[in-house]
Amino acid sequence: MADAPAGTIYDVGYQRYEGVRLGRRHAIWALYVHSLRGVFGIGRSWSSKVGPMGLAVIALVPAIFQLGVAAVTPTELSVIRPEEYYNLIEVVLAIFCAVVAPELVGRDQRTNTLSLYFSRALRRQDYALAKFGALVTGMLAITVIPQAIMFLGNGLAANDFGDYLKDNWTDLPSILGSAALLSGLIAGIGLIIAAQMPRRAYSTVGILAAFLLTSIIAASVFETADQNVGRFVLLLSPFHIVRGFTLWFFDATPDPGTQIGEANFHGIAYAIDAVLVTLLMLALLFRRYEKISP
Repeated sequence: MADAPAGTIYDVGYQRYEGVRLGRRHAIWALYVHSLRGVFGIGRSWSSKVGPMGLAVIALVPAIFQLGVAAVTPTELSVIRPEEYYNLIEVVLAIFCAVVAPELVGRDQRTNTLSLYFSRALRRQDYALAKFGALVTGMLAITVIPQAIMFLGNGLAANDFGDYLKDNWTDLPSILGSAALLSGLIAGIGLIIAAQMPRRAYSTVGILAAFLLTSIIAASVFETADQNVGRFVLLLSPFHIVRGFTLWFFDATPDPGTQIGEANFHGIAYAIDAVLVTLLMLALLFRRYEKISP
């Protein structure tokens, strides 16, 4: 039997990395930027862009309509008041979250890439925060921008932009505050559902149900139950919560015939409720990734 050929050792030039290690903070930022691009399908196929981009355009429609009215009307006329804007696009916002959230967190579970993230400086809570921050930023883009466009358009259509700004400047912090609270609430609910159900179809349906069904059920219970009991059910409906704290931010009074008006909660109660629900969703999201097997 012939002797086996001797092995050969090749020096392929592998060297230990001695450059700058950017660390955990840079890893969080990189994941946030990557996720934010994914919110609008940037860097992916055109089919990935159609859903979020199309919904963002739809969210702009009321603002464009208001601008058209302001341009052709000689006097100042607000067909859509700022405190009513989110009520008009709340379903669009829910669909946007249902389209985007499953891609943000479900894809990594389906492709088993979580182990790659967690093997580096990135912690599990960091991963959840980066995804939450990306979705909140995406939601802010389709809530703040339309309101800002409408505000600027109304100002330009006014007889004097300076006078309009002096009389209505308080709307700007109200726009930012209500949009931030709304975005955090919707993003938190959407992400915790998407993280529990990696399959895109299931999580999309689950997110839509969380917003639409809870609103319908809360409205039905409010109408049928005793008002002293039924009014508290509205605090479990994301859409009712958003309507309540939006009116409070803009210092507006709800119409007496609406459920928000009949519930007779102070607006700050809805804002506190939104903060508590958002924090609860974040805590559940952290817990989910603490227990999940990468």
